[in-house]
Amino acid sequence: MATGRTHRPATRSRGIPEATVARLPLYLRALTALSERSVPTVSSEELAAAAGVNSAKLRKDFSYLGSYGTRGVGYDVEYLVYQISRELGLTQDWPVVIVGIGNLGAALANYGGFASRGFRVAALIDADPAMAGKPVAGIAVQHTDELESIITGNGVSIGVIATPAGAAQQVCDRLVAAGVTSILNFAPTVLSVPEGVDVRKVDLSIELQILAFHEQRKAGEGERVALPIEGGDLEPSPGGSRGTEGERVALPIEGGAQAGPMARAGQDTGAAAGGRQQGPDGDVPAVMPA
Repeated sequence: MATGRTHRPATRSRGIPEATVARLPLYLRALTALSERSVPTVSSEELAAAAGVNSAKLRKDFSYLGSYGTRGVGYDVEYLVYQISRELGLTQDWPVVIVGIGNLGAALANYGGFASRGFRVAALIDADPAMAGKPVAGIAVQHTDELESIITGNGVSIGVIATPAGAAQQVCDRLVAAGVTSILNFAPTVLSVPEGVDVRKVDLSIELQILAFHEQRKAGEGERVALPIEGGDLEPSPGGSRGTEGERVALPIEGGAQAGPMARAGQDTGAAAGGRQQGPDGDVPAVMPA
């Protein structure tokens, strides 16, 4: 079987946009699940929903592959699995090395999804002499002194870095010098690489911070904000009480709009007497990482 050093995917030469390339694994995952259930065909709407994209975008992506489906029938699942696998270079063996066999590196080594998706863990490498020779996921860990010979001997073009941040750049430089041209980086740092080397970064802490932002925003929706009322008395509220000048009245704020009888009364008073009515800023766009 050919190794990863003898062939590189032709997506760039064929003019497939990077955004489309990034979505192909999503389509492949959804199609593989359909194939495992012996589903013969799938519509663009069904496949788009399973992959988490809209159907127009899916049809546009597939047009780059020369696959347009059949009206009234949809897409042939098995053919699309083969077509996308071939486009991604998954119809051959890709040997991979993982450098840094701490908790994260060991977890990656034990991940069973690599082999089923065309990737073979060729070697596990760590700088700790005490780790040398220890089996992890059935593979003996090797010392970083052997990194270059391991890359050359196994024809490796894809490296995974799971080291601490301080060691990542040095490991990256050695991988590139030894012939690695694609790197998956789990270290919490930005790597500097020469032209022709591809780096994909996975930073779990950044993803959690993005989720924390959205949680904070959701928690703030609907909270009651105290606003000053200026310009005289308010009309009686449903409870019979009256607001007076300078009194602070709690108004519910939802999505930047005031609601309820008290909110309407406050708006009327402010408009008549030049009062200040100020809600929070508008919607904040969601933050996204790929």
